[in-house]
Amino acid sequence: MRAVAYDGFGQQPDVRELPEPTALPHGCVIKVEATGLCRSDWHGWMGHDPDIATFPHVPGHELAGTVHAVGADVTGWRVGDRVTVPFVCGCGGCEPCRRGAPQVCEHQTQPGFTHRGSFAEYVAIDHADLNLVGLPEQLSYAAAAALGCRFATAYRAVVAQGRVAAGQWVAVYGCGGVGLSAVMIAAAYGARVVAVDVSPGALDLARQHGAEACVNSRETDPVAAVRELTGGAHLTVDALGSPATCAAAILSLRRSGRHVQVGLLPHGAPELPMGRVIGWELEILGSHGMAAADYGPMLDLVVSGRLRPDALVTRTIGLDEVPAALTAMGEAPPTGITVITPRALA
Repeated sequence: MRAVAYDGFGQQPDVRELPEPTALPHGCVIKVEATGLCRSDWHGWMGHDPDIATFPHVPGHELAGTVHAVGADVTGWRVGDRVTVPFVCGCGGCEPCRRGAPQVCEHQTQPGFTHRGSFAEYVAIDHADLNLVGLPEQLSYAAAAALGCRFATAYRAVVAQGRVAAGQWVAVYGCGGVGLSAVMIAAAYGARVVAVDVSPGALDLARQHGAEACVNSRETDPVAAVRELTGGAHLTVDALGSPATCAAAILSLRRSGRHVQVGLLPHGAPELPMGRVIGWELEILGSHGMAAADYGPMLDLVVSGRLRPDALVTRTIGLDEVPAALTAMGEAPPTGITVITPRALA
């Protein structure tokens, strides 16, 4: 199969021929029709993720396609089924999995990190009966590719962890793929959204997808601006992941507010304003993807048109364009979501 691979952290990726993966007894192989290019892929390429240990490595963890092969023990899926998959795949046997939280599985696998991923024509997925999600016919592969990481992660962060409610103020720090998804989802639930970013283009997209107000944190103090607009947000989401955005988001809350941390913090832990957290009884929560079993309500909203992940896709590329696009993410993260169609240039 054709795949994008690299031979070491920071080394130039290229398109090459690699053997097709095979399905484990409990797993499957998916024929990839679309896969997202995410900043997490860039972090992996840079060596920020300890799960990547074998080279050559194929990145890619946001995918949609059709079942190509199934293992002997798989009962719920057949060749040809249209599917997507969470970026965190549970094992089904550990305590978190048994209580319905495979997104924090003790033995989780992640395509593109623990094993070769979806920047390829085929990808292997473990424990298919637990981890696959059937796709409605109305949902395109390109839109579905945004669900597995960015959109589903934002959905759980805003709805399940953040407990968003109509009329509440939500401040979203960072308007990349996760942040724009969070803006759209919070607005769909009737919240009033303030988007914070340094990019005018990203803020324009946030406004198009439901933000009531936008703050350019390069031009103004975001904490002061958010508090002036909202009186203090009920909910904040750090969708970027930096010590500055994490601390600013927490300081933007009103008393008894809730902060959800989604963006990874590979460059060290931030200095948190714990005095404020204690004195104002703030909640600080993490959010790490979403279990396959929890996709139903989100997919219902997508099919109804209340949520439009397809509207966040701003660029579609083929495999031959991926090496340059991946390496450029450190300096110029793309606006919106970039989707790769592996067979476009095959």
